[in-house]
Amino acid sequence: MNIYVIMKRTFDTEEKIQIENGEIVKDGAEFIINPYDEYAIEEAIKLRDEHGGEVTLVSVGDEDAEKQIRTGLAMGADKAVLIEDEEVENSDPYSIEALLAAYFKGQEVDIILGGNIAVDGGSGQVGPRLAEQLGISHVTSIVKIEIEDGKAKIERDVEGDQEHIEVSLPVLVTAQQGLNEPRYPSLPGIMKAKKKPLDTLDLDDLDLEEEDVEGKTKTVERYLPPEKAAGKILEGDLDSQVTELISLLKNDAKVI
Repeated sequence: MNIYVIMKRTFDTEEKIQIENGEIVKDGAEFIINPYDEYAIEEAIKLRDEHGGEVTLVSVGDEDAEKQIRTGLAMGADKAVLIEDEEVENSDPYSIEALLAAYFKGQEVDIILGGNIAVDGGSGQVGPRLAEQLGISHVTSIVKIEIEDGKAKIERDVEGDQEHIEVSLPVLVTAQQGLNEPRYPSLPGIMKAKKKPLDTLDLDDLDLEEEDVEGKTKTVERYLPPEKAAGKILEGDLDSQVTELISLLKNDAKVI
């Protein structure tokens, strides 16, 4: 099987984000593989081990993404492709999808896996957009997948319930928490990852011009959420607590 994983380099979820002059400060920040993409990588490796073939990681970003790509290779993927977006103006989900679509239109695909969302942007758009451009089926938020006789039997999360779907390959799926438990790269895996193929492509390699992938959205403002105020403990008997609570909700919080 030709198995691909679209993965993204994101801020560490424990990282304290800083903003200066409307831009996120990246210097000194820690980056990781987008956590939802780790589920996709793990499932891709399992499918390859069960059905044969190879797993290719595909990421869009700058050269700094190589560290996270090598981590994915150390988990067990076979090879990787980095599509550089340094020349892309105002990169957004449209830009990422356009770059990926240009790459995948030259590939033979059985299944593409990705994370349900990226923890930095949270749009969840890239996977479905890519599937639409490639003209293949897509299923989001999957928590189980089995491949048999050229078809994928999928269980997906539907806000706490489950939906069962069967689609023919090729298909693009996005992984939800609960699909699996991603493995940690082993020391032998880390050593092998250093020698695994990692190709770098740019706009010229994909026969694209800058205007073909220029972002369609505009960031108006970036700001951190306000700090939460300290909680208030109500004292006295139950009747006085209820009276004070109603007063606070009306006069301070203004929610009733």
